[in-house]
Amino acid sequence: MSAPACPAPAPAADAVQARDPLPARVFDLGRQAYEPVWRAMQRFTDARGEATVDELWLVEHEPVFTLGQAGKPEHVLAPGDIPVLHVDRGGQVTYHGPGQIVLYPLLDLRRLGIGVREYVCRIEQAIIDTLDEWNIGAERREGAPGVYVGGAKVAALGIRVRRGCTFHGLAFNVGMDLEPFHRINPCGYQGLQVTSVRDLGGPSGMEAVKPLLLAHIARQFGLAPQPEAGLPDPAI
Repeated sequence: MSAPACPAPAPAADAVQARDPLPARVFDLGRQAYEPVWRAMQRFTDARGEATVDELWLVEHEPVFTLGQAGKPEHVLAPGDIPVLHVDRGGQVTYHGPGQIVLYPLLDLRRLGIGVREYVCRIEQAIIDTLDEWNIGAERREGAPGVYVGGAKVAALGIRVRRGCTFHGLAFNVGMDLEPFHRINPCGYQGLQVTSVRDLGGPSGMEAVKPLLLAHIARQFGLAPQPEAGLPDPAI
């Protein structure tokens, strides 16, 4: 998908943030293999109804390359011992691994009153605002969804919307080994540089970043996060 233009809303004109927050159950899944979490997202999205409470899943994946539904295998250059999965999100190829926060917003866009274009803009803005907590100036790039610092990508987006409900989400490089990105054309761009919060002078620990990212996501979408123990239903 192409990166949408994201005009800044006028102050006090953000209806999403102005209304009473809507509940969102938050699950921290810890470190998990990719495919079971992906399948659980699909089951949750297929089973949800109009009254289903939105959920936010935080996870750190075992090493894996994922190709979007229109992904081109030639962008996977030399995967070596890291598995490659063809999945049903948008976008090309990316890498997930330890030291990267993956956040899956499972949201009903109709209930929130926003469209897909605005959804992408709000995710990007939440990441930009999170980086600003450490005085790291980040930006969008026209035609290439995600968040960048000095031309290097620090966060990738890959989304899917089914019946107005979202799954898949964002991958935010915190304190990870970036070497596997050299084995692919990240997001389909040859030579694209990739960076991390740690390399930009921010914290390297996931626990320092998770609550701030979650708070900014909640603010962007007008949500009241409700931390939950254990795993979501359907269980992973």
